[in-house]
Amino acid sequence: MKRYALLFPCLFLAVFSCKKDKPFTQSANATYSNGPVDSLKINQISILASHNSYHLKTDSVVFAFLLHVDSSGILGSGLDPRELDYIHLPLTQQLVNYKIRGLELDVWNDPTGGHYYYRGMYSLMGLPSASGIDILNMPGFKIMHIPDIDFNPTNYTFVDALTEIKTWSDAHPNHLPLFINIETEVSAPGDMYALSNFVHAVPFDATAANELDLEIKSVFGADLNSIITPDMVRGNYPTLEQAVLAGNWPTLGAARGKIMFITDPDGTSGDVYISGHPSLQGRAAFVYVNPGTPEAAFVKLNDPVGGFTQIQQAVKQGYIVRTMSDDATLEARSGDYTNQNAAFASYAQIVSTDYYKPDYRAGTPGWSNYHTVLPGGGPGRVDSISAPTQLGLGVLRE
Repeated sequence: MKRYALLFPCLFLAVFSCKKDKPFTQSANATYSNGPVDSLKINQISILASHNSYHLKTDSVVFAFLLHVDSSGILGSGLDPRELDYIHLPLTQQLVNYKIRGLELDVWNDPTGGHYYYRGMYSLMGLPSASGIDILNMPGFKIMHIPDIDFNPTNYTFVDALTEIKTWSDAHPNHLPLFINIETEVSAPGDMYALSNFVHAVPFDATAANELDLEIKSVFGADLNSIITPDMVRGNYPTLEQAVLAGNWPTLGAARGKIMFITDPDGTSGDVYISGHPSLQGRAAFVYVNPGTPEAAFVKLNDPVGGFTQIQQAVKQGYIVRTMSDDATLEARSGDYTNQNAAFASYAQIVSTDYYKPDYRAGTPGWSNYHTVLPGGGPGRVDSISAPTQLGLGVLRE
């Protein structure tokens, strides 16, 4: 969402003119071990994740309008609507068919329901704006990329996406830990410009932060037994970061069948989620923050080329790093593997992509066969710069 912050005013103009580790328990029905690799800590493995995992094709009428406006040159450089032109499979298919072990969900606060029921761009174009999707009238976090503009998801609500994830997880109790990014959105097109057709984002306040945890618990249970929480990783250490730097992550064997949530803050939403919960005490999710803060455990370094050395340093220190192998459909069009090669060579533990399979137009003019597969072809691999060298680069099961 953040990269399109300047798009909407342009559209308006176009239209109108020494602590001991706390023990972890193995999933109850996990029945096998991968041998020595299951003694690895979870920061010593790498997995492949999908970016904006819920994203479906942008509404065809809206997309055609965006392309028309772009052809006029009004939008300028860096505001290319073609960056929205990618499609993901349902979450379960990603997990099953493409061995994705990381997902990303953009969530929008909607405590009373109905806030995102109407499509502002339709109204702006003189079309009926009601979505006709009843579940959007229910209270709770909604999932979409950009309200009023790019609003088609595989799952309309956070709870629905979590339920699908839990169903798959329960059916695969030995799976590698799942890493679920939750981007807590606070800036919508209506916030960028005074346009009555477009909604403002509902603030992500303290109530919303608590509600996020409650929605997770509503699906996974109040005890969060299947969730690896910040409290579990912190154990007896004074801060979460101290525990991470001491290597107090759970082992892979103990983490099989479990899930980790990491909030990816938009604006100040990360500060809100942390407030009153130092080192994320009592929270269900981690937060992407910079090293050197008490809550630092997960670090986001999305540029694997420019940030290559920084990524490797953070991995060696014990943090879990997320980076990206591609962005904005550029690689799918050009076939350039530079970022992907750097992402894998950096040994960032979470490598995010829009293309775990080639684009459906691959081989046609303007589209390449670009896609991302974790080295070895499995759902995970041993991270060679943080794991014991004798374990090599083995492919991990499940």
